[in-house]
Amino acid sequence: MTDIERLDSDAAVTAQRGDASPNANVADQSDAAHPDAPLDQVNTTTNNHNSAIAATPGEDRASVPLEIDHDDANNNSGTSTPRFLQDESTWKHWKWVPYPVRRVFKTVAKWSRGPVSPQPYRIRPFFPAVQEYPLRLSDRFLAGHKRRFWVLFFYFSIWLVIFVLLKRQETLSSSIPDWGEPQNIGCGVSFWSADNGCNVNGNDCRPFNDSGFPFRCSAHCTSYKVLNPRAVGDQEIVYRPFIIGGPSSNDQSISDAIYRGDSYICGSAIHAGLFSNEEGGCGIVKLVGEHHDYVASDRNGISSIGFDSYFPLSYEFVPDIKCSATDMRWSILALGVVFTSILSLFTSSPALFFFPNFVGIFWTTGMSTDPPNIRVVAALFSNISGKFLPAMFVAWVIFDKMGVRRTLGKLTAQIEKTVLWLGPCWVGALNNYTLSFIPIQRLNAHDLQQQPGAKAALAIIILILIVIVGFQAWYFREEGRFLKYIKLYALFIGSIVIFLLIPGLNLRLHHYILALLLLPGTSLQTRPSLIYQGLLVGLFINGVARWGFDPVLQTSAALRGDAPLGSALPTILPPVIQMAGSNTGSSNITFSWEPTNDREIDGVSILVNDVERFRTYFEDSEDHEATFTWTREADLGMPEYFRFAFVTGSVSGDYTKAGTWTKDGGWIEMGPGPSKAKARSLDGSERFHIER
Repeated sequence: MTDIERLDSDAAVTAQRGDASPNANVADQSDAAHPDAPLDQVNTTTNNHNSAIAATPGEDRASVPLEIDHDDANNNSGTSTPRFLQDESTWKHWKWVPYPVRRVFKTVAKWSRGPVSPQPYRIRPFFPAVQEYPLRLSDRFLAGHKRRFWVLFFYFSIWLVIFVLLKRQETLSSSIPDWGEPQNIGCGVSFWSADNGCNVNGNDCRPFNDSGFPFRCSAHCTSYKVLNPRAVGDQEIVYRPFIIGGPSSNDQSISDAIYRGDSYICGSAIHAGLFSNEEGGCGIVKLVGEHHDYVASDRNGISSIGFDSYFPLSYEFVPDIKCSATDMRWSILALGVVFTSILSLFTSSPALFFFPNFVGIFWTTGMSTDPPNIRVVAALFSNISGKFLPAMFVAWVIFDKMGVRRTLGKLTAQIEKTVLWLGPCWVGALNNYTLSFIPIQRLNAHDLQQQPGAKAALAIIILILIVIVGFQAWYFREEGRFLKYIKLYALFIGSIVIFLLIPGLNLRLHHYILALLLLPGTSLQTRPSLIYQGLLVGLFINGVARWGFDPVLQTSAALRGDAPLGSALPTILPPVIQMAGSNTGSSNITFSWEPTNDREIDGVSILVNDVERFRTYFEDSEDHEATFTWTREADLGMPEYFRFAFVTGSVSGDYTKAGTWTKDGGWIEMGPGPSKAKARSLDGSERFHIER
């Protein structure tokens, strides 16, 4: 056989075996790499090439998975189309978008879809033998549904009975000889009525002297503060307890403590040392009439306010009174923490863990740790029970639709669940204690502008949220659920934008609303998600139990509360001062004001030392006065403060800032803008009326 014949024979044998020559492979790859080559040919050739490279000696090629571009696979169903034609077809309505932008968009969209085979996160317990031991005990000693039912029934019954007994003990107090049983009062109660409710010269708040009553205060009344500026002479007080006067030094006794009549009684009792802020207590308060020179002092964690003039109503506390009254909130809290923790350790059922704990924390918060301003227990129970049913419906939505079931499902890390979920839940429910250091009282533009440190605190919170959202987004992407939740939060943001555009109403994001907005983003079984979810559920419980389901959209008047109304202020002309002479023993000052053409304004109101002393109406021809004259004794020896406001009907508008008639007879003009002179408490108007 010649050499040529031998070569032809070898080529024929090679062809029969299906072996391709190197040159043929190169030619095929060159054709496949052509831009107009069908995509299926490109993918097949490329994948075969990658498989050949990835295979190692002794490894089965079939075991090496093919890397498939799912975008191309989806687009290539049907006839083969050149790549550039597919790209043109996909973006034919977006040709105006620059190609680099389209490329970035495609990259982001592909990233958002997550990995090809996403897997849900599962918490693997640390020390599983230890953490799962309570479950093994439960399976061993509580086998069978009937046995578990009766054990849970007795468990919850014991919890309820102890709760009721502790709450009953809290309502009991010893009777004080000659005074009777103390009456429960709120932390914001004072003798001086709100909104000028004491009328001209304080006639509706009499008597000013020789009266008193036994009272009882709950614990932690030092946290009760004014949230809008309140006038005291030429001062304006905000974000602190409204307590004026008290002992001048720590060496003075309770009998030396005299407070102005519009001071909070409970806060004043703590300041005087009658009882502690942590436990509350009871005592007797007596009216002592007019007093002057109320001194400022720091005592028992409260800084009182000084006032260098006089006020018609003052009070003091009777010393050496034996009175027994105990605030049981910390005992009730300890009871709730113990019972919820035991339940958490011995159950792996998400529903059995979530709903009993939700109920227990809700009633503990509403009845004890942060109750509404309701003094009668029966009325408080009625209030909380009215909030409970709608709260339980929302609890089911939180559990079934917002991810709690998914987060707690098949979780056997009992200790981690108790610490990381239940612990933050209690922290959120107790946010009036645990988060009180954050200088944000209300999340609205007015308070953020007014409260010191609020903007910085909000900026820090936003930065922390951005970091948390970034990590949570990555976890959702790894589970292949990122796009689903992006659509949900796009809906939330769109709704918020629509609410912001509604005329006449203002959007207010209460903390129970913030909890509901953020809870879907915790639908993951990771340790950080346990913390976030528990904290948000606790915030929801506190918001509803304390304040109820306040509306998301509120009018400006509802948001303003006792802040200035923005009403017109009278223009006061320079006063005429007549000092005491040899023939007269008194001095006087006469005020007049510019007339107004506003037909909605009916008159003028004037405060002297924060008490309304004069009111006149323009259209009343018999009683109308165009001037106001105030007289004082020549030896008074202290300044007096004057504020002026227009009156519409029986309601006064904003008062001017204080003008001062000095003790030497000089006049200091009031500054521009309004002041807050109305004595209004945080929850509307709260004044104690002594029952005769």
